[in-house]
Order: sequence, then structure tokens, then C-alpha cells
Amino acid sequence: MNFQQLKSVREAVRQDFNLTAVAHALNTSQPGVSRQIRELEDELGFDLFARAGKRLTGLTGPGQTVLPIVERLLQEADNLRRA
Repeated sequence: MNFQQLKSVREAVRQDFNLTAVAHALNTSQPGVSRQIRELEDELGFDLFARAGKRLTGLTGPGQTVLPIVERLLQEADNLRRA
């Protein structure tokens, strides 16, 4: 698990699950964003996002539970950098 994966998850929700927009916001590639999300899901052992084919369509139940934790972790990392 790394911060880039967490940022990809947070930004996917912020960008209404549009991975092209996520990639643009994070200055990376869409395949890279997809890989980051899939690797995190594999590590956690469950899907964070509901899918229709390859498209993200929303958060799963576990994804809804995890999102506030992701937000807190990224906020605390930001607080640490500013300290």
C-alpha cells in the first residue's frame, strides 16, 4: 500500500469515477491509475469500486467504508509534511 494508490482512490471518487480525469488530475496515465487501484484492491483482498466492464461505476460497500480512512491517511500525511 502506498500514497499514490490512496490518491488514485480518492481522486476517482472526486472525478466521478472517470479514470481519464483522474489521470489528468494526478499528472499520470490512465493505465497507471487503473493499475494503482487494482493493486490496492488485490492487496486489501476486496474490490473498492463497482465496475461495468472496465469502467468504474461507484463504490462497493467495503469501498464506502475504506474511503474515509483513505481521506484521513492522506490528510494526516499532509499535516505531517506541514509540521
